[in-house]
Amino acid sequence: MIELLGVTKTYNKGKPSEFTAIRDVSLEIDAHKVSVLKGPSGSGKTTLLSLIGCMARPTSGRIKLTGREITSLPERFLTEIRRSTFGFIFQQFHLIKGITVLENVMLPAYPIGGKRSDLQRRAEALLQSMSLEKKTHAKVEWLSGGEKQRVAIARSLVNNPSVVIADEPTAHLDSKLSEELMAIIKDLKADGKTVIIASHDPLVHESPAVDTIVEMKDGEVMA
Repeated sequence: MIELLGVTKTYNKGKPSEFTAIRDVSLEIDAHKVSVLKGPSGSGKTTLLSLIGCMARPTSGRIKLTGREITSLPERFLTEIRRSTFGFIFQQFHLIKGITVLENVMLPAYPIGGKRSDLQRRAEALLQSMSLEKKTHAKVEWLSGGEKQRVAIARSLVNNPSVVIADEPTAHLDSKLSEELMAIIKDLKADGKTVIIASHDPLVHESPAVDTIVEMKDGEVMA
């Protein structure tokens, strides 16, 4: 599904502050599976997620998506791949305050176009699947942490992505909510999604939903 070949990411190259966050990583991520990038803070997990999700380009090396090399594509094509292929769940949720839960879920779909009524029905169905139908018209700042996380998941799915990327999704959740999150992840896999999670949380690593754990340290994948 996703293949990384000798990928390196260096920031501020050639400057005194030069820093290599990812170093010569080669990795295959299976489709329709849950893969977890495991490692301490600073191990390069988040950077690797950003490269996989087309949010950043590697300094060197290649990335293939379903056999297609995407590393050198023009930005407009990468943007389209990012919108149509990937759904993102961020550590800090990144929900927009002052607007409703429904509006937050709909936001990623606006650049793609289509009828607003169709989009709204899709967003409402996702919120119902997350048991959030009673919160549809609530402002996001009124929600609990667990509710915000489920809104973030619904938002990540609104464009029906084939790949869901989650960066430390349990960082702000207690054990019970973290277990509920992993149950949702298991359901996403059952629906045919490919899920990639960066986490140092043992509850995530030990979840039966997880198929593959990739150990990282100092920007490298450990054998």
